[in-house]
Amino acid sequence: MPELPEVETVRGGLAPVLEGRRLARVEARRPDLRFPLPENFVQVLTGATIQKLERRAKYLLARLDREDTLVMHLGMSGRFEIARPEGAVRPGQFHYAPDPDPKHAHIVFETDAGVRVTYYDPRRFGYMALVNTATMHLHPWFAGLGPEPLSDAFGAAHLKAAFADRKQGPKTLLLDQRIVAGLGNIYVCEALHRSRISPFKPAGRISAPRLQKLALAVREVLGEAIAAGGSTLRDYAQADGALGYFQHRFRVYDREGRPCPNEGCTGVIARRVQAGRSTFHCPVCQR
Repeated sequence: MPELPEVETVRGGLAPVLEGRRLARVEARRPDLRFPLPENFVQVLTGATIQKLERRAKYLLARLDREDTLVMHLGMSGRFEIARPEGAVRPGQFHYAPDPDPKHAHIVFETDAGVRVTYYDPRRFGYMALVNTATMHLHPWFAGLGPEPLSDAFGAAHLKAAFADRKQGPKTLLLDQRIVAGLGNIYVCEALHRSRISPFKPAGRISAPRLQKLALAVREVLGEAIAAGGSTLRDYAQADGALGYFQHRFRVYDREGRPCPNEGCTGVIARRVQAGRSTFHCPVCQR
């Protein structure tokens, strides 16, 4: 499933063509994705202006000039592609590529500038909804979310309070969206390795200086992944159809059996299953 850097990369690719634009035409080619679309989905969106495109955890939020916000989740294989009337363009690191299988093109947005944004989802695990903007913080998807890991609200002090007296490992807690919003398996493994903290150590026993290193590592790995455009796990793609490149920088994720890259460490990366997910770590330097 796309994690925070992948979703942020998609947001960055879509923002230049959607923010401040009016949706001249909206087409829903099926009545549902993972969940049924709202009955008034097309009617509410047609003619609406997207004032701002934001991200909260792993959700994309298109703030409308109406009382609702369009909430979008990519699920396992959801992706957006962008087509302009003048043809292929390349703003920054993005380029636009056609989708080879149009039968998976489920939602189409056309702006008043003639740009077409198409949502593809072969597995239909993604979903979209219209949520009242004023009361969004009370919606079940958002009410219990913790702070954003790149925000000022996240840091060693927050981790100390969240980990206090907890016997679970830090990986389990960091994946809890009520503690930190948007973190996923890949980047938690990477951050714990960078900070040399065992995924299995009781979180309540991690010292304050080490929590400071962990908070910094979370910020660093997310920032680097966003700059690289995310990873290419499964069939995930950016907004433009291009793939990210952070997988080339993985230190531990999917590196089982390889030497630990931490300086001075002679360990070998190991894999262990926790709650159905693979945990990659170095049993020598992560303690």
